[in-house]
Amino acid sequence: MPRFAQLVMGPAGSGKSTYCSTMVQHSESINRSVQVVNLDPAAEHFNYPVMADIRELIQVDDVMEDHSLRFGPNGGLVFCMEYFANNFDWLEECLGHVEDDYILFDCPEQKFMSQIELYTHLPVMRQLVEQLQQWEFRVCGVFLVDSQFMVESFKFISGVMAALSAMVSLEIPQVNIMTKMDLLSPKAKKEIEKYLDPDMYSMMEDNSDTIRSTKFKKLTEAICGLIDDYSMVRFLPFDCTDEEGINIVLQHIDFSIQYGEDLEVKEPKEVEEEPANLNYDELFQDKGDS
Repeated sequence: MPRFAQLVMGPAGSGKSTYCSTMVQHSESINRSVQVVNLDPAAEHFNYPVMADIRELIQVDDVMEDHSLRFGPNGGLVFCMEYFANNFDWLEECLGHVEDDYILFDCPEQKFMSQIELYTHLPVMRQLVEQLQQWEFRVCGVFLVDSQFMVESFKFISGVMAALSAMVSLEIPQVNIMTKMDLLSPKAKKEIEKYLDPDMYSMMEDNSDTIRSTKFKKLTEAICGLIDDYSMVRFLPFDCTDEEGINIVLQHIDFSIQYGEDLEVKEPKEVEEEPANLNYDELFQDKGDS
């Protein structure tokens, strides 16, 4: 039977750790087993249990303190990730060989280097995806952006391009999410709705007066056209206080990796009352439509 994985990606402050913690709690509430693996060698703390922590293998602080290497924060992170890529056997041992695993991989935060650099300039994440697939994992990328950053058109386009770069580089199903919706004001929530399923041409027309450079205007039009014509990037809202919204996000991810299609039907345990935690109709509603 296959195993399942989410690569939780995004720039610093996008809410990756909060997302993982929320998904673990939500999965527990619906009687699903979800594990988390920390892949950030510079992580300081997180409020969820982990089945594996890359800091047991290597840490950025240790690399920076090594006078023979003389790396700064950026070089230290690159060294750690390349060291990790050469020691995937450590990860394999931590993961074990349990069928039907569902694991969230909390990827490194980009505190010092650009998001694009990690997923396009370095082959580590692509190598990780290929290795997980060899271990029979079905992998989905989950790309997070802070909704508070995306409330302006040009910032939104920047976020879209970052998500698109990860999608093109990794070549796996990807679900893009706007996090921290619970922190937005009612006015901002209403304003950001147009960015969840955007009309890029209309967005371009609304901001055409602010672009003075003809070359920059043509480039922006080309980017907007690419995104709009091929429907390449769309976002789902994520509010960690909204159980229904969390379930919708999880359903999209499950559908992209076909989670549940190979599960065997099991007889329910004998209990005094029928448990109501797991709603199979909602879990498989997308499957029924396919």
